[in-house]
Amino acid sequence: MADQVNTLPDRPPAADAARGGKLAVLIRNPRAMAGLLAVASVILLAVLGPFLAPYSPLDFIDAPFQPPSESSWLGSDALGRDVLSRILWGGYRVLAFSALATFLGVALGSFLGIFAGYEEGAVDELVMRLLDVLIAVPQIILVLLFVSIVGPEPWLILIMVAVNHVPSVARVVRSATLKVAKEDYVRFAELIGTARRRIIFREILPNVLGVILVETGLRFTYSIALIAGLGFLGFGTQPPTADWGLLINENRIGLTLNPLPVLVPVVLIAILTIGTNLFTDALGRVLTGRDTEA
Repeated sequence: MADQVNTLPDRPPAADAARGGKLAVLIRNPRAMAGLLAVASVILLAVLGPFLAPYSPLDFIDAPFQPPSESSWLGSDALGRDVLSRILWGGYRVLAFSALATFLGVALGSFLGIFAGYEEGAVDELVMRLLDVLIAVPQIILVLLFVSIVGPEPWLILIMVAVNHVPSVARVVRSATLKVAKEDYVRFAELIGTARRRIIFREILPNVLGVILVETGLRFTYSIALIAGLGFLGFGTQPPTADWGLLINENRIGLTLNPLPVLVPVVLIAILTIGTNLFTDALGRVLTGRDTEA
């Protein structure tokens, strides 16, 4: 057995010390750091917002659509509530729902992708055909269908957004798994009788983790867009709760009077989306070896 362990084929750098070098390259990448700074800034604003808000998001402080003033830095909304306070209160819902939906969708999609890619054969065919049926339905239509039947329940929106991520994530992770499963160190582990579960967690998962991380960033931006879009359409968070998507819908009729209730949430969502894309793109380039130096 000692001889067998000593002859185990080397794992690729993704599973060894090369990760430290890739992390250093990522840190020196200006696009990655710019994206990370943008994302961190919006997340920090959303987390600390409720503690920094000058008013309650439900307080009426002025007439509707008043311009910015000393007592209300961004003016008032369609009902005379403080825009700054509602923006500071409304971010954490969008981010929390997006993050949780992304985590659930990526976790389930990754499991199915690794399982199908490693098992291959009939199992692979069955899993992928079922996912093809799901991906054939436009995501927004699928979400709106269930929301219109059950109602805009938070748990339903969370599940539906997560389910929408599963097919795409599974297809990408399956493709990466098919390549890793053919590597010598995986074949060797199978020959010496290593349990399949151990092979998946010790040999395959670490070497498709880069793909999963990149997919997580991409799916996070889709979650933000979809959840904010549902709020705008009135199928997400319901009034009078503060929510960025709902803010845009509620105040679009007053764009000519005070555009800030619409523009500020749009800008914050755009910064978060662009920042995530910048960081995800840089991460993908580093993990695939396309960027080896800053």
